[in-house]
This record gives sequence, C-alpha cells and structure tokens, in this order.
Amino acid sequence: MKRFVWRLQKILDLRTQQERLQRTELFRITEQLAARRGELLLRRRLLQDLLAEIARTPSAQRWSAQEFFLRHAGTDDEQIRCLQEQVAALEVRRREKAAEVLTVRRSKEGLAKLREQAREHYRQGQDRLEQKELDERATITFTRPAATPGDL
Repeated sequence: MKRFVWRLQKILDLRTQQERLQRTELFRITEQLAARRGELLLRRRLLQDLLAEIARTPSAQRWSAQEFFLRHAGTDDEQIRCLQEQVAALEVRRREKAAEVLTVRRSKEGLAKLREQAREHYRQGQDRLEQKELDERATITFTRPAATPGDL
C-alpha cells in the first residue's frame, strides 16, 4: 500500500513552528509584565511604608522627615509613572501577541483538520482498491475450479 503524502504538510509544520515561537515570545512578554507590576507594587508599598513611618514619628522630628520626603516625592512619582507606562505598553503588546498566537493556532488547527480529512479520503480510496482487488481474486478463484484441466 502506498504511503500517505499530503502536499500541505510543510505549511502545517511551518504554522506549528510559528505558534511555538510566538507562544515563547508571549511568555517572555508576560514575564516582563509580571516583573514590572511587581516592581511597581514594591515602589508603591515602600512609599506607603515611608509615609506610615513618618506619621508615627514625633512631631518634632516629623518636619525634617516630611521635608525630605516631599523633596524626593517628585522623583518617586516620576519613576512610578514610568513603570505604569511600561506596564500599560507591555499589556498592549501581550494582548497583540496573544491575538497573533490565536490566529496562528486557528490556522494550524484548520490545516490539521484538512490533513485528517485528506488522510481519511486517502484511506477510503485505499480500502476501495483493496476491496476491488479482493473481489477480483475471489472471482478468479470462483471461476477457475469450474474450468476443468482438459478444457484448456
């Protein structure tokens, strides 16, 4: 029996490889996003802790701590704003990459379905050929004994 060969197999292999690469990049972007979110939460938490500590200090010492905090609050706010922008940009990239992965996956699944249909069609054709061959053998076997050796 002939071996099944599908003409679009290389395209299916290419789609599989594309999906794998894009999923890897999606995971990388997701990791970056998680790291930036963690850093953002850490900075916010540090500011909250610092404010809580300043609030707990006696009023005589509080003025110098508040002055120091207010002097550097602009820098902290700028860093937090920068991290928020990075998080927003990474979220957009992650959504776009997820959409790309989904598109490639659907394309790959469609090709795989076509391949299975082609394989089933091929198998049915091979089964028909095999059945035809068996029928011919049965017919030959059935008609041969009817003929005697002297008739030939």
